[in-house]
Amino acid sequence: MRIGVIAHLKYPIAEPFAGGLEMHTHLLCRLLRRHGHDVTLFAATRSDPALGLEAICEQTAMAKVGTAEAGDVAFFREHHAYLSLMTRLRRSRFDVIHNNSLHYLPVSMADTLPMPVVTTLHTPPFCWLESGVRESRGGNIRYVGVSESIRASWQDVVPLDHVILNGIDLESFPFHAETSGPPHLIWYGRIVPEKGLHHALDAARLAGLPLRFAGPIADPDYHRREILPRLSSDTLYLGHLDHRALAREIGHAAAALCTPCWDEPYGLVVAEALASGTPVAAFARGAIPEILTPACGVLASPDDPADLARAARAAVGLSRRACRARAEQACDASEMVRRYEALYRDLTAERLAVANDSPADRLTA
Repeated sequence: MRIGVIAHLKYPIAEPFAGGLEMHTHLLCRLLRRHGHDVTLFAATRSDPALGLEAICEQTAMAKVGTAEAGDVAFFREHHAYLSLMTRLRRSRFDVIHNNSLHYLPVSMADTLPMPVVTTLHTPPFCWLESGVRESRGGNIRYVGVSESIRASWQDVVPLDHVILNGIDLESFPFHAETSGPPHLIWYGRIVPEKGLHHALDAARLAGLPLRFAGPIADPDYHRREILPRLSSDTLYLGHLDHRALAREIGHAAAALCTPCWDEPYGLVVAEALASGTPVAAFARGAIPEILTPACGVLASPDDPADLARAARAAVGLSRRACRARAEQACDASEMVRRYEALYRDLTAERLAVANDSPADRLTA
């Protein structure tokens, strides 16, 4: 099939990934291409050209916004890029469009396109996206949630007919049957308030276990205010690692901490840790309880470092093979892509069933 994938534009879809959405989009495109599909990725500049990239906008995240006007520049840059793209897609020859962005325009304009549009909802409703979804209820549109938690959060806005759990490339996170060196914990992700690194640092100290952490410092003020004062000889910042180095560090840890300060829609870091054989101690938020079982993880009360310390001490003793088995059963990207392919086929078959069979009905680029 000819598949167009719309990414969000805050960061490039390339390693080192800024976050889970970038990694998910990269993996989706890569596996679809591996399965023989003709994939075009509409994304920010500096995204991976091997994904069939068509860059539609410079990345819009700014390290220092500085003024309200600069924020407007970023907003309108995205707005124009998506408006231009959706207008051009009306004259394209794609069989299906997969919208993986968080922007309101691809959903609000989806019913103007001649081909089916699949939108994956990666977050709970927020004002701009919810507004777009409420204005787009065409017959060629399907919404997919990445967890039952996400389905529940959108139920008052739009019914989600499908839940397709995000997956990871299990081969990219090789199984480690044993830890490396003295037992230690690991935390990784964007260093921003909502990811809760400060809770992980507190919990590791209370648990009496060293903590290594990795990820981009996306909020320098938060890093200066909440992270720097908590560092000690038992903490080590590894930097913003590429995929291979990060997988190695995860596999070497005795347990991984996951500390979202909001209802995490899925939790790729949980899946990656399990694939590596690393048990997880996590706040019981969002979809994380859907992924973890008592055999591979221990849940803690949200925003409670003391309870997370208890969970971390318990998680260290869990079976690493049970962790890998859970990842293979619930977190395999191959199964994720297989389910998306089945949805694409169903939608294109529905389109053919209701459309005239005349070749003139097919739009050309």
